[in-house]
Order: sequence, then structure tokens, then C-alpha cells
Amino acid sequence: MKARESGMPEEAYWESFFDADATMELLFSTSGLGGHLVEFGCGYGTFTVPAALHTHGIVTALDIDPLMVEHVRHKAEALALSNVQVEMRDFVAQGSGLDSGTQDHALIFNLLHLEQPLVLLQEAHRVLHDGGMLFIMHWRSDIPTPRGPSLAIRPRPEQCKAWLEEAGFQNVEWVNMQYCCPYHFGLIARR
Repeated sequence: MKARESGMPEEAYWESFFDADATMELLFSTSGLGGHLVEFGCGYGTFTVPAALHTHGIVTALDIDPLMVEHVRHKAEALALSNVQVEMRDFVAQGSGLDSGTQDHALIFNLLHLEQPLVLLQEAHRVLHDGGMLFIMHWRSDIPTPRGPSLAIRPRPEQCKAWLEEAGFQNVEWVNMQYCCPYHFGLIARR
């Protein structure tokens, strides 16, 4: 199920909205370098590559768009990142294909505007081991942003927190994304 979206812009423009390296440093500083990580909706691999450089485990990058999957696969090969596995998958309708409790970290960035966010959060909860961490980032709705889905479908941080708790996550914390992703808010939660 493709998420309701505003469309992906050209890669360089897309990547101008984030400091992906600083984002990964911020997120991993709260949980330490870990093992396996699943990224739901890898897009251009903006966060896939920095995640792979911050962990010794396997980064499983999932996306429904075959062009994005091929793009990330080529990017990982060009950088000789042997710990990146890219797969085309409709993870909302079919799940991630990963075994339960096998992931240390999960990333869900700019996706919770989809029609069934709780299904995705439940899948992230399922694949994380006890104590595993989920990182959420989404476009803010309290300020003008140059991109992102329509304001009508953007979730508010409070709504995301409620969904996380409903999906079984604990210790939900706000993450200050101002210096690395000023158009976004962030949350971290533990399984």
C-alpha cells in the first residue's frame, strides 16, 4: 500500500532538508552503536547510508518503489557497504518479512501520514527485540515547510505518541531535531 504523499522531489533537493549524518549521530548517541536495523521506507537512501556507517549490524532498507530500491542498492554497492540489504516490499500490507525480535533499531521517517499508521508501528514493534528502539521523524505541522504531505494528513507529535503507546511501545521521548532537521519533529520509543 503506497502511502498518501506529496511525491518525492529530486534527490539533492530532498537531501537538503536533512543533515542525515547528524541525525544518525543524535539517534545512536541515545542508544549506542547497535546491531541490526530496519528502515521502513528507505527512499533515496538518505538515512540508509549513515545508518550503515553507525552500526556493525545489517541495515535492512525496505521500500515499495522499485526505482528507489534499485537506487539504494547501487548507492550501497558504490560505497562498498556490505551491511546493507535492500528489498522491495509493501511492508504495510505484507509486513517486513523479518523474524520477530531480531532488530535492535527501526527507523520510520516521514511515513506516519499513511492511512494505517498503527499497522506499521505494530510491525516495527514485532520485529524489535525487547529493549529495541524505534526512531520516528516526521514533517512538522506547526510551521511552514518547503515540502511534505498536506497539513490535513500530517500527524502531530502527540498523535504519534498515542499511536506508539497503543502499539505497545514504552518510554516515548521527544527528540530535538532543530539543528539537524528543522522542518521535522522526532520521537524515540522502546519496545
